[in-house]
Amino acid sequence: MRPLENLRVLDISRALAGPYCTMIFGDFGADVIKIELPDQGDESRGWGPPFVGEPYRSYPGESTYFMAVNRNKRSLTVNLKSSEGQEVIKRLACVSDVLLENYRTGTLDKMGLGYEDLSGLNPRLIYCSISGYGRTGPYAERPGYDFIIQAEGGIMGVTGPEDGPPYRVGISIIDITTGIFASTAILAALHARDITGKGQLVDLSLLDTSVAILANVASNYLVGGVEPRRMGNAHFTIAPYEVFQARDRWFTLGALNPRQWDLLCQVIGVPELNKDPRFLTNRDRVENRAALAKILNAAFASQDADEWTEKLQVAGIPSGPINNIQDVFNHPQAPVRDFVVGIEHPTAGFVNLPGFPYKMSQTPAALHRPPPLLGEHTEEVLIELLGYSSEQVALLRERKVI
Repeated sequence: MRPLENLRVLDISRALAGPYCTMIFGDFGADVIKIELPDQGDESRGWGPPFVGEPYRSYPGESTYFMAVNRNKRSLTVNLKSSEGQEVIKRLACVSDVLLENYRTGTLDKMGLGYEDLSGLNPRLIYCSISGYGRTGPYAERPGYDFIIQAEGGIMGVTGPEDGPPYRVGISIIDITTGIFASTAILAALHARDITGKGQLVDLSLLDTSVAILANVASNYLVGGVEPRRMGNAHFTIAPYEVFQARDRWFTLGALNPRQWDLLCQVIGVPELNKDPRFLTNRDRVENRAALAKILNAAFASQDADEWTEKLQVAGIPSGPINNIQDVFNHPQAPVRDFVVGIEHPTAGFVNLPGFPYKMSQTPAALHRPPPLLGEHTEEVLIELLGYSSEQVALLRERKVI
């Protein structure tokens, strides 16, 4: 059994936040129908290199960006601007449990595909809308992008060196986290539907997500009245909790409590350090962070990073290497925890994809469909779910509806 195999998700989203959300549903067995524009498809199909597989239309192959978040889905191409295409979406909404879209606020409403339109046809529909700034407020109609929201939503304001430029997080953290938040909210709405029998509108924005994940950083300001600042790899309220320079390279270390701090002083061979009045408490160490880092780096310069991380871990002090991506997939945990899953793709051959972060004993996630070719399942979905004949499908193609 797959835990969501009785659900159907209509995915009218592109790029990353929406597709990441619906991928989670597909991983757990939901029938995810990805709506794409004819000829063009999801814009992330063109985001590369690298590309793999055979060239098609204007693309040199399948972009690895697209493949990363579109497994376990069926692709149906529909021209949303045509009345016949809009009718296809309305009919699909009537046989779906969830619809997810991430168009600019108001775009689908103008096509007769907004929440009020489709919930009128299917009152049990969970309609999830992801936008840059949300469906309300003065910025509601503005488009939103991860990089811009990282800046506007405070993430870049606390990321980067203290005396240098602000940095973006190295992954699209806002898009991905919004996708995860969306999956949680949709599941909550589905549970509510089990009680009330009614669907509802789920409204998420990239900006709301950015504010939410500020978490303790936001609390420093809201509760403590302190404006957090960029601190490089250091932690605003814990020390030592940052990167340090060993003889050969950088590594990470965190001593988060008095016991770990005492052990650290012993491991580096300076047990008297924990009696230094500058470093007696975590508050003292935070206030004298620069002096502490100088002492620790001097001690760590005597050995390589791997030697230090081994000693520290044996002593029970959190520590680890700073890995590149190749190192990650060669990690000792990788084969045990299935960091990689693979499947045969129609044009790219056997492809490896990031594994499932969720491990479930009775209803595990599974890779049962490769990332789809553009429009690969158009005829299949129209015939299977909506009862179109092969002749009707051919006519729709001739009219460029699909």
